[in-house]
Amino acid sequence: MVEMAAEENILRIHWDEFTFGLIAFLLILGVVTKLWPRFTKALDERANQIEGGIERAKKAEAEAEEIRQQYRDKLTEAHRAAGQELEKAKEQGTVIIAEAREEAQVEARRIIDAAHAQIEADRQHAMAQLRTEIGALSTDLASRIVGESLGDSATQGRVIDRFLDDLDRGDRPAEVR
Repeated sequence: MVEMAAEENILRIHWDEFTFGLIAFLLILGVVTKLWPRFTKALDERANQIEGGIERAKKAEAEAEEIRQQYRDKLTEAHRAAGQELEKAKEQGTVIIAEAREEAQVEARRIIDAAHAQIEADRQHAMAQLRTEIGALSTDLASRIVGESLGDSATQGRVIDRFLDDLDRGDRPAEVR
């Protein structure tokens, strides 16, 4: 038997295996043919989804970059505007300080002028009081020296005026004669 099996032709076709294989092949071919459009459709949809996702991602990335650039532009503009506002504020501060200094100088001049005027008025008042007191004292002194009363107001006024004029000139008062 061993010899018989070895003598058998290996190229010989086994019809029962061939028929079974052919039926199985045709069944698988039919199933694949039937499912192939669905399979290709699913693959196409998946490819479209992937391509669409990539396109959407690229589009979203481009939009994000555009928004980022707009943000940078706005940020740059905001920095520039803030710098300008700061510069304006500095200029306004300088102007305000200069105006306040000018107002303070004007006010100081006004106060100084008012003080000078007040001092002059006080001096004039003091001079008037001093003249009155000196006149009274000089009349009293002249009365004592002369030995008679200078009660006459005209005489008294002349004596006082002459005495004060002599004082203003820096002369010694005239000798009473």
